[in-house]
Amino acid sequence: MIRPPSVSTSEKSTKATVKESKRIAALRIHIERVIRRIREFHMLKMHSCVNHKILYLFDYIVIIVCGLINTQDLIIK
Repeated sequence: MIRPPSVSTSEKSTKATVKESKRIAALRIHIERVIRRIREFHMLKMHSCVNHKILYLFDYIVIIVCGLINTQDLIIK
């Protein structure tokens, strides 16, 4: 996982570090939007209950959901 440098450090940030932090923050917003779209599917919500008999299919279900999301409108406008 790529994370921006911590704000709590006492070191002064360089221009390159600030630029990299802004780039990471911008990308994180888009990732959060994709995750929100995935969770719009009832079966993939945060605390949803899934029958144990279909757990072996869950990887395929996630792949299909992501494929359906790719056919939706753009995340970035």
